[in-house]
Amino acid sequence: MRFISATLLSLLITGTQALASAGGGNGEGMGLLGTFFIAFAVLIVLFQFLPGMTMFLGLLKGVLSSEAKKPHSSRP
Repeated sequence: MRFISATLLSLLITGTQALASAGGGNGEGMGLLGTFFIAFAVLIVLFQFLPGMTMFLGLLKGVLSSEAKKPHSSRP
């Protein structure tokens, strides 16, 4: 049992050092999935921004219009 524990521990230590070495992994940047995620987030912001701007411009148009509308009365 002690031999198996020592063997597993030594494999774990050397494996960790091999993965942490400079040539162990490619750090080339984002992958394709990361790019799609950021593009999707940008599209969500864009599609929420355009209706918000049209609503804001409609609000400004209503506030700055010179016509004063009279409220409708329900009594004859």
